[in-house]
Amino acid sequence: MGTLLAGLLVVGLAFMVSLAAPPPLWGAMDYAKQSLIGADFQGQDLRGTTFNLTNLREADLSNADLRGASLFGAKLQDANLRGADLRDATLDSAILRRADLRDARLEDGFAFNARFEDVDIAGADFTNVMLRKDQLRALCRRAEGTNPSTGQPTRDTLGCT
Repeated sequence: MGTLLAGLLVVGLAFMVSLAAPPPLWGAMDYAKQSLIGADFQGQDLRGTTFNLTNLREADLSNADLRGASLFGAKLQDANLRGADLRDATLDSAILRRADLRDARLEDGFAFNARFEDVDIAGADFTNVMLRKDQLRALCRRAEGTNPSTGQPTRDTLGCT
């Protein structure tokens, strides 16, 4: 009888703990190698989502939570990433031509081979982002403003002189 009571207590305790725990993240979406031209992802939770080699031209990713997302080789021409949270995201080999990155957070992201052309980065936070020197120089020429979430000046986060 004591073993049965102990077993019921363990099951009851496990049930109570499961009620207090947050629901698990069931897995991020995989949009790799798709054409999502003009797609609307505004304000969505896209943490950990894969957009590898995806065409996101003119897509609206403004205010989206893209923490840990992979945008390796993504085409982001004319994409709206204003206010997006790209912390720990992979942007390596992505093409960001005329992309709007105003007020975006890119801290700890990897964008070493990304191409930033004619982008708006006012208020973006690039703290600890790996960038090629030629891209860094080009971004420093455009850097202005302060990120509203982190309070960090864009020029400082890029290490501009």
